[in-house]
Amino acid sequence: MMGVVPRPPLALAVALAFALVACSPSGGGTDTFPSPQPSNIIEEPTGPTGVEGTESPRPEPEPLLPGEGFFIALPDKRYTPMWNKPGSSDQPDFTLDTHNPFQQVAPLLIEDAARRDGDAWYELLLPLRPNGTTAWVREDDIRIQRRQDRIEVDLSERMLWHFNGDELVDRFKVGVGTDQYPTGVGQFYVWVKVPYENPNNPYGIMALGLSGFSPVLSDWPGQGRMAVHGTPYSSDRGQKVSHGCVRVFNDDMSALVDLPLGTPVEIRR
Repeated sequence: MMGVVPRPPLALAVALAFALVACSPSGGGTDTFPSPQPSNIIEEPTGPTGVEGTESPRPEPEPLLPGEGFFIALPDKRYTPMWNKPGSSDQPDFTLDTHNPFQQVAPLLIEDAARRDGDAWYELLLPLRPNGTTAWVREDDIRIQRRQDRIEVDLSERMLWHFNGDELVDRFKVGVGTDQYPTGVGQFYVWVKVPYENPNNPYGIMALGLSGFSPVLSDWPGQGRMAVHGTPYSSDRGQKVSHGCVRVFNDDMSALVDLPLGTPVEIRR
């Protein structure tokens, strides 16, 4: 990731650190796909049906997503129109600012896809409270990419796994939230990447800010956004030590710094 996102000035990186939940002590390839073109008209059969009184089966519509796996939506505009339901009206229910603190248009994880009146719509997981908030966008407002890399975190085992497709790339013991400040569970993705010049700071060499938030902290800057971040303390591994972030020892975190924005992150108990 440090190779993907330009290194911000130290002052900006420190300021952005406080936009993540306070957890201080007490690469993958992408494939871009053209948006599928939904068929607006299904023609009725015009020839013999073969059996009197019956019709030939209608063809199945083309799938909206090209195969299995995780896909992200790259908005074409910074301010993207969103709907609570697909095709519910001509006017959007709200407009989302899709920029992260580095003024990058951050990709959004696709949760579902549907057709309405022949038009394609995509349900996106938003980087907003409450966790799990989604909304729908029109096909014309986004570009679709596949994400091969993904992270899985098991809080009971205090383990992190990095996969590329079905292949296990790395696994590490990690620090997780305490009982008082637990790590949130659910499906998230990397929303912002914050590199640090000083590896001995509480966030180590890199913070991968997630789309989700602490379930109990909201009065921190950034509303308590969670992160997978480095730590200079090897003793954090396998411990309940944070305010909700996932702490990865710097030596291990170096293997995750090139993961792209939009990388799916599943956290489970």
